[in-house]
Amino acid sequence: MKVYLGSDIRNVAVVGHAHSGKTTLIAALLHAAKMTPTRGRVEDGSAVTAYDEEDVARRTTMSNAVAFAEWDGVKVNLIDTPGFHMFVHETRAAMLPAEVAVVVVNAQCGAEMVTDRVWKYAAEVNLPRIVVINQVDHPKADSRIGRQRMIELLQEKWGRQIVPVQLPIVDQHGFHGVVDLVTMKAHLYKPDGDGRGEVGPIPEAIKTDAKAAHEALVELVAEGKDELMEEFFREGTIPEAHLITALHEAIREDRIFPVLYMSGLRNVGTDHLLDFLKVYAPSPTEREPVAAHGILHTVRGQSNGSGAMDVQDEIVMRKVNDEEPLALYVYKTMTDPFAGRISFFKVVSGMMKTDRPVLNFTRQEPEKLAHLSIMQGRKAVEVQELHAGDLGAVAKLRVTLTGDTLGDKAHEIFLEPVPMPEPAMTYAIEPKSRADEDKLAPALHKVMEEDSMVRFFRDPQTNEFLVAGAGQQHIEAVVAKLKRRYHTDVTLKAPKIPYLETVRGRAESQGRYKKQTGGHGQFGDCKIRMEALPRGGGVVFENDIFGGSIPRQYVPAVEKGIRESAARGFLAGYPVVDIKVTVFDGSYHEVDSSEMSFKMAARLAFRKCMEQARPVLLEPVMRVEIETPDDFAGALLGDLNSRRGRVQGMESGGAGTMVRAEVPMAEMLSYGSTLTSITQGRGSFRMEMDHYDVVPPLLADKILANAKRPNHEELED
Repeated sequence: MKVYLGSDIRNVAVVGHAHSGKTTLIAALLHAAKMTPTRGRVEDGSAVTAYDEEDVARRTTMSNAVAFAEWDGVKVNLIDTPGFHMFVHETRAAMLPAEVAVVVVNAQCGAEMVTDRVWKYAAEVNLPRIVVINQVDHPKADSRIGRQRMIELLQEKWGRQIVPVQLPIVDQHGFHGVVDLVTMKAHLYKPDGDGRGEVGPIPEAIKTDAKAAHEALVELVAEGKDELMEEFFREGTIPEAHLITALHEAIREDRIFPVLYMSGLRNVGTDHLLDFLKVYAPSPTEREPVAAHGILHTVRGQSNGSGAMDVQDEIVMRKVNDEEPLALYVYKTMTDPFAGRISFFKVVSGMMKTDRPVLNFTRQEPEKLAHLSIMQGRKAVEVQELHAGDLGAVAKLRVTLTGDTLGDKAHEIFLEPVPMPEPAMTYAIEPKSRADEDKLAPALHKVMEEDSMVRFFRDPQTNEFLVAGAGQQHIEAVVAKLKRRYHTDVTLKAPKIPYLETVRGRAESQGRYKKQTGGHGQFGDCKIRMEALPRGGGVVFENDIFGGSIPRQYVPAVEKGIRESAARGFLAGYPVVDIKVTVFDGSYHEVDSSEMSFKMAARLAFRKCMEQARPVLLEPVMRVEIETPDDFAGALLGDLNSRRGRVQGMESGGAGTMVRAEVPMAEMLSYGSTLTSITQGRGSFRMEMDHYDVVPPLLADKILANAKRPNHEELED
């Protein structure tokens, strides 16, 4: 394997909506570069970046996968990313190791919801973008939108910087070539061939269109550059050599987003995309220095040098250069049944050689990177060294996980991990057998190492094991992976809704606990006042005893009885919150009173107050954001109303609508499948806990009828 310098590397994140053909496109690029003997197919699992069992079974990419192509002296690292909205958080993570994003747009559908979202992700980190309109060969591609209308729609959505650098050649033979608007030459292909075209003259039928498109490209490239504008006005054009350099700079500076045309399935335009990436995509060494947190250690204290260590955080600008200190950023973790944990990293700076010891700055633990590799899908290709800007992988690191920074211990820096959104959906998970129960926690922790969106925890209120993820399909994929890879069978159940109880009124009551059994008896007597607090007030206890009606040593027992009763609930066994309880009077017996008797008296008083203070159920209400194509907005609003949702606002942009609403959690447990059905798989949603609100009386009656009420009789024992 040849060693590549940073200037000869192109790191490309291939992003876009689901079923736009990203994985097929990468398979075509690898075949054109002769990295694979045949063009892999997603359908039969032969595509290089579709190796995960769940990806193949569901025919959709669910996690980032990496491959590389050697092309005319450069190495193109390709990161295949998910396009289904449940897994798009992985796409955001792929932005950090890349220097350019190839945004794949379906020629039949245009820029869909996830395409627009990943475009915004790239814009947030100033990542240059190249638009590839894929599936141009589809019979309905031109009739549904049309080439010119497609460009107009993309410009409306993303700005006038969207400009074609190619024209598709489509005639009675279908889509079989492209016109390069820089060199003004045609590249003709044999559909289903090896992806390598023949260069020839532009067909007469599109010469006029090509000339007009060339002039539009030249004019846009010249904008903002005085010397280019002068040359443009003087010569009427820009020479090809100058245009190539200027277009490269414009793409790198985000001033132009070029549009290319392809068919990954028929292998048309493939080699031209590789040529374009080589010439116009920025290399790692061209990017701006990376901002990192540098750690500066200084000693303070005695003049002899002894004393405490101060740690200071400072921002360090680290160049992507072999001469800089070594720094590696881990952007992905994968668990392989044979190789164990594999860490995917980018060499941010310095040069990495195999067997070199490094320090994990995030965890302050030493690591040794033995057997350096570069990944071709699942296959690891061993290399001896990697230069600044390259992507690599290493197996069996002890403590390193996704988001960690490693490197030279004398030059500590930390790169900010890519922020992950909070999970949108939670399900209860139950092992099917005792053996599955023993394997569940270790298996789920391995899944969590691979996917930082997954959470696993026990609900302290319901005592259920819960698994959280981006949505129903995401969690189902986790369950399938547990069974297929870790031989752990579990059952998914809708989680118990964490209802709460509170009061709406005010009440006073007395609790007297008296028991005589021969010898010392039990006696405790307290009077309490209960009143409602605003939401989020919790349980507040106040001591208002004067004159010693209850001795000071027994007041903590009264508080303990109140808090234990609040935790056990009154209506249906759900915790009571947002109340203030004040003990203001009582009596005691010098011999028979004890902490236990006052705790039981407090429980009795609490129960009587709850009966009088108008108790109600509270339910969790979620803040929901839904993205949908405009065509389905009306149907979604109707569905939200049926779920007791309150719409807070709507925003329209391009061909999509953002709906913001507040919806009770109980109505959102199966929302993912409903949204997919309504929007034909083109909608997505996010939600998070917002507040608690009172359950409507009719619904509360149903909940209470099915709930297990707390056992109050034990107070009388």
